[in-house]
Amino acid sequence: MEHPFLFAVSAFLMLMTLISWVGYRLIYKPGKFMRQLGRPVITSDRLLEQPLEAESSTVVTFLQGLGSKIPSSETEVQNLKADLIRAGYRSENALPVFYGLRIMVTLLMLVLCVMLEAHMPPNAVMKLGLMASGIGAGWVLPRFFLEKKVTKRQETLRLSLPDALDLMVVSIEAGLGLDQAIQRVADELGMVHPELSEELRLVNLELRAGTARADALRNLANRTQVDDLSSLVTMLVQTDKFGTSVAQSLRVHSDTSRTKRRQRAEEAAAKTGAKMVFPLVFCIFPAIWVVTIGPAAIKFVEVLVPLVQQQK
Repeated sequence: MEHPFLFAVSAFLMLMTLISWVGYRLIYKPGKFMRQLGRPVITSDRLLEQPLEAESSTVVTFLQGLGSKIPSSETEVQNLKADLIRAGYRSENALPVFYGLRIMVTLLMLVLCVMLEAHMPPNAVMKLGLMASGIGAGWVLPRFFLEKKVTKRQETLRLSLPDALDLMVVSIEAGLGLDQAIQRVADELGMVHPELSEELRLVNLELRAGTARADALRNLANRTQVDDLSSLVTMLVQTDKFGTSVAQSLRVHSDTSRTKRRQRAEEAAAKTGAKMVFPLVFCIFPAIWVVTIGPAAIKFVEVLVPLVQQQK
């Protein structure tokens, strides 16, 4: 091996990443959930009592300092900030940390490409293409995972919306105003649907800060980019504008949201048959053929080959 030191460093980094991920999934995340269960009952001022900025670790500080030195266009910065907000990362340091992570992943992919270069034929074009592909993959992969995170969070918000609408209908019919109902629903959904609860808390904070209700609701739709939430915001703004019954409008919208959720589930179930074709053809059928035809083929060869050799 021509690069034993690089191989050792890469193996060490991959091992540490695997150990960190396993520790996070098995130790830190369950412990964090248990600490949340041991906290007092959620109050309306819980969000205000939390510190605005968590203490930054050494890795985050290093990534922030590394990413802050990358020049980028204003359009790219705005698009990336919007994606980070949709993914749930609202810290001011999220953008430089993301750029720093991009640099680290790019360097890691470059090291892997250098290790693979020793096993490739002596072709300068292939080696150059390998280096370019590794650098491009290292730069694109963090954005790809960020988009997957955004899609997953939007789907979580979409699925949790009908439960929030039911609670909101009950709260309004019990005599609460729309602002108080939003606050109450945010408090009640803190443990079951934390993503939607966080978004509703932000709406409540904007209302406390003096933002108009229509503007705060539109900010919710722009911040999440979820079609169901956009429809809800449009309905609430129109209801507030024309003075119609909020409870009746929310009840109708809740029924519509549940119907949409059921139709999406039926659509996903209908696509299952088509999606199972490729695993069946490429993974399951070959194994079945080997198990069923393999013994007969072996017996056929054992009987036929000696007969052919005797005839010769």
